[in-house]
Parts: sequence; C-alpha cells; structure tokens
Amino acid sequence: MFRNHLRLAWRGLLKRKGYSALNIVGLAIGITCCLLIFHYVAYEKSYDRFQPNAGRIVRVRLDSYQQGKLAWQSATSYPAIGPAMKKEFPEVEQFGRLIDANLLISNPDKNVKFNETKGYYADPSMLGMLDVQLIKGNPATALDAPDKILLSESMARKYFGNEDPLGKRLKTQGNGSLGTCEVTGVFREFPANSHLILHHLVSYSTIDKNNRAHGDSTSPSETAWGWYDFYVYLQLKPGASWKALEAKLPAFSDRHMNSGEWQKKNNVRSELYLIPLPDIHLYSNYNQEAEVNGNGKAVGFLFLIAFLIIAIAWINYTNLATARSLERAKEVGLRKVLGAIRGDLILQFLTESLLLNTLALALAVVAAILLAHPFDTLIGSNAGAFSLPADYALGFLGIFLLGSFLSGLYPAFVLSGYHPITVLKGLFKNTTRGQLLRKSLIIGQFTVSVILIIGTILVYQQVQYMRRQQLGVNINQTLVVEGAGSIQQDSVYKTVYQPFKTNLLQQSGIQSVTASSNVMGQEIYWTTGVSRVGTTDKAAVTLYLLGIDYDFLPAYGLKLAAGRNFSSQFPTDEKAVLINQTALDQLGFKNTAEALNNKVRIGRDTLHIVGVVADYHHQGLQKAINPMLILRIPDIRSYYSIKFTTSQPHQTIAAIKKTWDRYFPQDPFNYFFLDESFNEQYKADTRFGEVFGLFATLAILIACFGLLGLSAYTVLQRTKEIGIRKVLGATEQSLVILLSREFANLVLVSLVIAIPLAWWVMYTWLQDYAYRITIQWWVFALGGFLALLIALLTVGIQAARAALTNPINSLRSE
Repeated sequence: MFRNHLRLAWRGLLKRKGYSALNIVGLAIGITCCLLIFHYVAYEKSYDRFQPNAGRIVRVRLDSYQQGKLAWQSATSYPAIGPAMKKEFPEVEQFGRLIDANLLISNPDKNVKFNETKGYYADPSMLGMLDVQLIKGNPATALDAPDKILLSESMARKYFGNEDPLGKRLKTQGNGSLGTCEVTGVFREFPANSHLILHHLVSYSTIDKNNRAHGDSTSPSETAWGWYDFYVYLQLKPGASWKALEAKLPAFSDRHMNSGEWQKKNNVRSELYLIPLPDIHLYSNYNQEAEVNGNGKAVGFLFLIAFLIIAIAWINYTNLATARSLERAKEVGLRKVLGAIRGDLILQFLTESLLLNTLALALAVVAAILLAHPFDTLIGSNAGAFSLPADYALGFLGIFLLGSFLSGLYPAFVLSGYHPITVLKGLFKNTTRGQLLRKSLIIGQFTVSVILIIGTILVYQQVQYMRRQQLGVNINQTLVVEGAGSIQQDSVYKTVYQPFKTNLLQQSGIQSVTASSNVMGQEIYWTTGVSRVGTTDKAAVTLYLLGIDYDFLPAYGLKLAAGRNFSSQFPTDEKAVLINQTALDQLGFKNTAEALNNKVRIGRDTLHIVGVVADYHHQGLQKAINPMLILRIPDIRSYYSIKFTTSQPHQTIAAIKKTWDRYFPQDPFNYFFLDESFNEQYKADTRFGEVFGLFATLAILIACFGLLGLSAYTVLQRTKEIGIRKVLGATEQSLVILLSREFANLVLVSLVIAIPLAWWVMYTWLQDYAYRITIQWWVFALGGFLALLIALLTVGIQAARAALTNPINSLRSE
C-alpha cells in the first residue's frame, strides 16, 4: 500500500513541476539553515566535553565587592584557595592551578627564539585534569620539580626540528626571571574546542624558585590570598554536586578572605563561585579569561532562529498545499466516488509531504556540506567540515519527521474532507476557519521576519556607533612592537633603550616613540587597592594600573582635565601619579581641583596626584571605562608604540626592524598595527550583525514563498469575480489594489505584533553594552516599510497576472 502511495506521490510531483520546485526550494533553504546552525551550535557546545572527567571539574570565580557594590568579577582567583578547599571539603578529590607563563623562549643551538604567550605554569595534577596526553615523557615526573617544561608537538618541532627534545634545555626569560628549563615531555596538540590554548606548560614550583632568586623567602604561589591571577580548578569526587559545594563557599570566603582587619576597615568583600568546565566557553565572560570565549546568548538565539526558519518553511508548504485545494478537489471527489476512504486519502497526502520533505532534505544536506566552510568563515567558527554529533543528528531527524508530518497533516485533512457531490457539482467553497488559520500563519511568518529586519538594522547601528565614536585617544598610524625582555638589569636596559629610541626618532617618518605596560584595546590585569590619605573614610578602591614613560600622553593625544603630565623637571615626580576622571569619582574627590596635589596610598607607598587625565576608551565601547591610576615607570618595556607619518609603512617597518636587530639582537621583532588590533574587539559584533542580516533575508525570502502560495490560492478562488469586475469596467490598477489590500492588512497586523517584540528583544540585547545607541522610532518604520514593500511586490505579481487575464477565459464555463 505504501509503495502505491509513494508511486502516486512521485507522479504528482512530476506532473506539477513548478509547484514541486517552489516547495522543495523553500523547504531546502529552511532545512539548510537549520542544519548549518545545528552544526555550529553542536561545535560551540562541544567545548571541553572531550575531557574524560569534564562533568566533575569546575573552575573557581572571584567576585569583589567594595562599599557594598560589585567592583569586578574575575575568572582568576587566589592560589591558596585550591589547597584550602581540598583540605576542608571532602567532595574535592584534587585541585590544580594555572597562571600565565608568557616567556621569551630560545634555543641558542638552533638560533631560534620566540615570544610564547600560550602557556602556563601548571600544577602536576593539571596533566590528568586537562587530559594532557604525553607522546614523550613520564606524566608522573614531568612537572614535579622546578625548571621543567612540556612542549606541544608543533612547539617541539619549532625549537628542535626532528630531534628528540627530551632532556634538552631551553632558555626562558620573563617576569623579571632568567633561566633554563629542561624539556621533560611532548604532548599532543590540544583540541581547538577547548577554553584553553596550550602550547607549553612549565612546572608550577618554578614560580617560587624565581621568587626566592629575587629575595622573596615566602611561597606566595602557595599561600597568597591577595594575588588573584591564578586559574583554580577543582575535580570533585564521583557523585558530588558542584551546586552543593558552591552553597558552602560563602562561609569559606568569610573564614579566609573577609574576616581580616583590612577587609573590614575598607568594607571589602570577596565571594567565590563555581562554573562547570563544559560551561566556561559559553557562559564565562569575566576579567582575565584565558581566551575570548563564546556567547551563550548568541548561540541560544541562533538555535531559536533555526527552529523559526524551518517552521516558516513548513508553514509555506502548508499554505502552498492548501492553495492547490481547488485544483485537487475534483481529484478527491472522483477518488471518493470510486471507493476511496478518508484514511487512505490522508495517508496519500502525508506520503506526498514526506516525499517532498525528503527530497528537500537531500538537497539541504548537499548544500550544508558545500556551505559549511563559508558559513564558519562568516560566523567566525572553527567547526570545520559539516558534521553533526549523534545526539544532534537524532534530534534533528526527530524534528524533521515531526515537522514533515505536521506540515502535511492540515492539508491532508482539508483535502480528504471534501464532499464528493459538492465538489463535482462545482459548489466547493473553502471554510472561513481554514482561511483564518492560513492568514494567521502568514502573520506569524512576517512577525518573525520583521523582528529580524529591525534587529539587523539595530545591530548594524550599534557596531557603527562603536566604530565611529570618539575614543579620546589617537590610535591611528601606530605601530606597536612587543617589548624587549632579554635585558634583565634595569641599569643596562636604560643604556640600550635610550639610544634605540633616539635612533628611531632620527629616521624620517617617525613622529614619536613611547613605552608602556599596556596599549589600547588590551585588558589591563594589573590592579591594586588604592585609598586616599588624610580623610576620615579610608576605604580602599580597586584601580587599574598603567605604567608609562614621559612621552605616552602626548604621543597618544591624551588630554588632561587638570594638572600636568609627568616631567623630568620635577624631581618629586618619582612619587607622583596621574588618575583618570573615573578614578576621581571612585576615590571620592568632588572635583579635579580637590584631587590635585592630594595623596593616595598604595600598599606602603604614598603618592601625590599631579594630574587628572580626561577619560578615554582604553578598550572597546562594549566595556565601561575603568578607574585608572597611571604611574611613570622609567624602565617600562612591555610595549613600544611608534607613531609614524609616512604613507609607506612597509619601508618604515623594515627600517625599524633593522634598528631593533642592532640594539636588541636577542629579542624577536613582533609587531602589530594598533588600529587593526583595537578593531578586533568589534569582530564578534560585526559577524553577529552579518549573521543576523543573512537570516533576516532568508526568513523573509521563505515567508514570501508562503505569501506567494496564499495569494495564488486567493486569486484562484476569485477568478470569476475578477472576470465579472473586468466586464463591468474595473481597471487593472483597481483590481491589483483590491487583491493586494487583504495581504497588506496581514502584514500590517504582523507589524503591530512585531514592533513591541522587536523593541523588547533589542533593548535587552543592548544592555550588554556599556555605551550603546538609543533606539529610534524610524528604525521600526523602516523595518515595517521594507517588510510591507517586499510583501506587496510578491502579491502584486500574482495580482497583476490575474488582472491582465482575459475575462472570457474565466467566465466561459458559466
């Protein structure tokens, strides 16, 4: 029986090629969108799930409150937390810590040197917790003593070629330390779908060894409750609940972090939270994240869009199938007269739906395979070739079968329910109830489409606003060179840096050279508690520190709201600081005049304020301006900002490199253009806007297919009416208006529904930005106008064809 239904369905599709093609293309577009989004979402949700114990590993997060207000939230925390929690909570099986190991690594034998930034000092336990798979070396001893280093496969080849690196030594320089590390292992390349990028791991005990070399007899990397640059991971025992453990952390925090005299006097409170390892990539976007994480809201939104678009495609099938009801009414009547029962007819029409959907699915799978790479490029994903994990594939298959069934069910019941006598007498009229349902579906389609159109406009506006907003700092024509780390002694460094700077300034096209601890676009990790001196309220606040030289402010065009810049003409500037206007408010100064020459305390140092820098955007406009304390550090060397005026940057770069190699032969020449680096912060928002626009276009395109079907259905019903009106003198223009008016009303109803929904969705989205646009009324007017125009053009084609038809053809049978 099913084979017979399938044969009849295939014949029907071939008989009505135009109708079949329209349905298949519309469905294929919707299913392709759904498959690509499933592919992307599956990859984003796969992060860190390759870890064997991913379900039992959590990372500790630190929140700091000052004067009862949330000051900052950090993905890092204190190193003493891990040992303390292991001791106090039986559900903690083991802990592990990581801290950045940004090092200048060199192999003198191979004359190879690179600044390596994707590595960490790591507890030995992290090898098992992160499933670091050693190709060479013994995991039990690989990180059990100071000055041991593990390399990834690619990094081992970079420094040793095809040689066996085990037992060989590499020179390491960084954070004021100089030494060598023994290569004790090589690990497989860490998967790309990890919240960490790992190229090297250095033994954790190396940190304290370096501290002791600098005269520090303590072990801060083990005992510190104030140094919060450590990623702390906990592996829980089987069956332990991380939520239950998190509920115990407020009391733990009070015991270890909130009970000190300093915390009470300054009204400072720290709170700890846990986040499961698989959730870090999508749901952790705090200070000092190891990498730029994904956006769980955006992924969830795309997942919703996938369902909406495929639903729109199935609605189109329903409308298009119903639009053929008059054509197929006589077929149904004849079948019933010849003995067909309603159940057989329903099964026949459902078979047609399944066949048509299956053909669309086959076409969509091919399209998804071909479009996976361009889609990944557009959305900024590394998902690779099209694939779906088993659970996603089964989920999609279930959705596909259910959607195919439901989209064919309504037309099947409508078509199979016609009374043969009524149909064969030509008295068939459709029910008002059926018309209402089809119109409601069109309204739903265009509601979604209008929301996406308005959303696209607002996303574009927000991105352009951030790009065009005045930053308060000049980042153009700026080449940034990563600082020299090979010279450890400050006195020696000064004798090299000053001639290097003088030489550069003598070159044509070089306008200025300045050194700093950070440059614009980078998150500042260096913070400290700062309090005013001589006030009754001695509460400290957290300020972000920026180290600069004398030339930093004029080089970047930073303006002073009051006071002056650092100057060598003032010997007392050794104890001077600058603050920005946001820090002015944080410290409780009423105005700039009150702040000037007032004093602040940092630890044991007392410094006087000589100037207030006008606020500028150190990072993108997604983030608020941080309160900053600016220090002059004579030997600062993290970054050199070189302003140039030449229109031939490649020649300038070559000249700078030549000078660099002369003065810093032991350091690699790594550089970037500051404006390009700064704008990288907007890449995710730009891509989100492009994806938003793409799906808005596809949604309204698919919706137009449905509108085309409904307009064709209406024209078919009113063929004789149109003929009579033309005979009675109606013009083509009046007929087009008559036929289009109904559909224009449907779109207007969708606008009434869509506009408040679009406002609410986009207003909520904009709250994530510290600096954002104001939603203007004309955006909704433009979105509505575009949707209405597209709808009228779609309907107008059908209406014009009907209005131009010779009335004799439609009235011949009367």
